[in-house]
Amino acid sequence: MSDMNTEERVNRARAIVEGAGERFTPLRAHVLELIIEDGKAIKAYDLLDRLKPDVGSPKPPTVYRALEFLSRHGLIHRVEALNAFIACDHSHTHTHDGDHGHDHHHLAEFFICENCSGVEERHAHDHGDCRPDGFAIHRSVVEHYGTCAACAA
Repeated sequence: MSDMNTEERVNRARAIVEGAGERFTPLRAHVLELIIEDGKAIKAYDLLDRLKPDVGSPKPPTVYRALEFLSRHGLIHRVEALNAFIACDHSHTHTHDGDHGHDHHHLAEFFICENCSGVEERHAHDHGDCRPDGFAIHRSVVEHYGTCAACAA
């Protein structure tokens, strides 16, 4: 987990997005803030419910566009099996500029507790040597299922 607080993480995200020449709108910032503060994998409709009081009842497509944008910039990850989103732990290095031809590829690994649905993110590096010749990896996710230390205790 990141040592930065929510405000620092949102400011870092703003710098990443603006560094890529795109806009970090108040809605995008607020969606990211809610995901960071939740601390677990959160579903889009739960985000929608939490946004309503603050942003004048945004429609589902608006939230999905914000999630896609944040994901494209490596700020959040989609946990496929839970159909939910988790904030990226920025204590590791990412290539956020969309440089898919870059030789160093990061593999997001999620450890999902089947009891409490807690999700912990880890990263492996440089899986390029196991891909087929000519295959350009854009995104990799591995999900592991089991029991977290807290639930096992």
